[in-house]
Amino acid sequence: MTDHAIYDYIPHHRTKAKLEGGPGKPVKVAEQLPTGNAAARFNAWFAVKVTNGVGTMWCAYAFAALALISLPQAISSHSAVTLVSWVSQTFLQLVLLSVIIVGQNVLAAAADKRSEATYNDADAVLHEAVKIQEHLLAQDQVLSDLADKLARVEARSS
Repeated sequence: MTDHAIYDYIPHHRTKAKLEGGPGKPVKVAEQLPTGNAAARFNAWFAVKVTNGVGTMWCAYAFAALALISLPQAISSHSAVTLVSWVSQTFLQLVLLSVIIVGQNVLAAAADKRSEATYNDADAVLHEAVKIQEHLLAQDQVLSDLADKLARVEARSS
């Protein structure tokens, strides 16, 4: 039986790394936090804690209530400039800060879900491609065997 190699399969380097136990999950935002010196780790930890605290709708409600405390004074000034200043500098900045962080957290969670789904889909496609490659190699062997048998039949009939 002769070897009739039809195709020499060379896996892509990412496929090879994955099959050899490479990265097993998509990268998460939390995994990107500094791991270096103590100051960098503390700063990242503290920033995340503050962001998680300020980035809630309850905090937005509390900021709205805090801003409303100074509203009567802004109204009683009878000055449009003071009222506009109160709206832009007090109310909007305080309340929108928390609302924007909440929105960003919702969007980040959705992005993480999409990332995970895309990763799982790519992983499934990789495994399907490997199975297709195995199937093609098996077909190559069958074709090689058939070619050998045909050659023997032709040799006998000559």
